[in-house]
Amino acid sequence: MTIRSCLFIGLLVTPFSLTLAQQQPASNPAARPLYLAAAPQGSLYERLGGVYPISAVVDDFIERLLVNDTLNANSALREARQRVPKQGLKFHVTTQVCQVTGGPCQYTGRDMREAHAHLHISEGEWKAMLADFRASLSKFDVPAAEQAELVDIVNSTKADIVATP
Repeated sequence: MTIRSCLFIGLLVTPFSLTLAQQQPASNPAARPLYLAAAPQGSLYERLGGVYPISAVVDDFIERLLVNDTLNANSALREARQRVPKQGLKFHVTTQVCQVTGGPCQYTGRDMREAHAHLHISEGEWKAMLADFRASLSKFDVPAAEQAELVDIVNSTKADIVATP
């Protein structure tokens, strides 16, 4: 199983996000990013700040997916969400992102094709998920270059996740 083929097992089952900066009210002068930007030549994992910021974004993303009306219209997704504890899904997605971005984590879940085949994910549902992903990345001020790399990684899994008509 390749790293990219197992990236985001729960991507559409619950929201995923990679948090790079802590959201604080503007009135809080002590607000500071959760990470320090690494040198541009560092791995994506390093540039994202490691597993803690990644897990914060994943948490936000998964929460967004859970309330997404487009995704909730898919009965197979709704059923899967009832069977899979969101904490476990957040763990798996965090581990996947950590691994595929060059971090030390080892994802041990199912590959994307196997995990999503029974969900009948449509192109519209894929787009809704991607919009939530981008919203989470933006919420945490993930820099544009890193956002683009992450979206490319997610898009590399599309053929294994989206059902062909």
